[in-house]
Amino acid sequence: MQKLDVEGAEAASARRRLWWEIAIVLGLSLGASAVYSIVAIIARLTAKVPLSDQSATLNPSQSPREWLDFTYQVLAPAFDLFPVALVIFLLWRPGASGLRRIGLDFTRPGRDALGGLGLVALIGIPGLALYIGGRLLGITVAVDASTLDPHWWTIPVLVFAALRSGLQEEVIMVGYLFTRLAQLGWAKWWIIVASALVRGSYHLYQGIGPFVGNVAMGVVFGWVYTRWGRTMPLVVAHWLIDVISFVGYPLAVAWWPALFGVAGG
Repeated sequence: MQKLDVEGAEAASARRRLWWEIAIVLGLSLGASAVYSIVAIIARLTAKVPLSDQSATLNPSQSPREWLDFTYQVLAPAFDLFPVALVIFLLWRPGASGLRRIGLDFTRPGRDALGGLGLVALIGIPGLALYIGGRLLGITVAVDASTLDPHWWTIPVLVFAALRSGLQEEVIMVGYLFTRLAQLGWAKWWIIVASALVRGSYHLYQGIGPFVGNVAMGVVFGWVYTRWGRTMPLVVAHWLIDVISFVGYPLAVAWWPALFGVAGG
């Protein structure tokens, strides 16, 4: 009886530790972004300017001096990757690396690439349609993908920023969170929905449309992860979607200024 009590106390202690670990990881990364984003959407909805006339910039210039802007553009995503390294470290255990546990490796490059491309088609096209629909309905702000001046380093920096987003969101919100919540005994669909809602919430600063779109993306990516057990195709898909968005944004503005142009621009 005493042994069972000890084992029960140890199990309860382990569960509390996992909850604290999850809270700390999210507080250092995307959970904090979600809180700021919720505050931002409240501010937007209560402002005198309609949501459709507001804008958000994803990759703003940080300095009028080129070398300093370049430095900031590299440092920001580089430091954002430290929480990614943290969760991989936390998932590491003897005989099973954190990378291997969540399928973030190069053991299946061809299948991961094809899977990623399939997800780009499945998510990217409807996502673009949802953004356009949100703009037309006035529930989505004008999203300016970049205000960087054209330099030799602009496209590489945007590609790096896209990679940061793919790694940060898919490793933390899917690979890490799914692993820990499963250890806590959560059912598959509870995990998928919870992760998707958090994903949507840290995009709320862009408006209601992006919230809905990213929740849907989270559900699809979460379901795919439970089937494939790999984050690599999710990272590939997310990275490609963001590269297309960041680098292709100037063309979209030139071709469809009413939909993609920044309000007041």
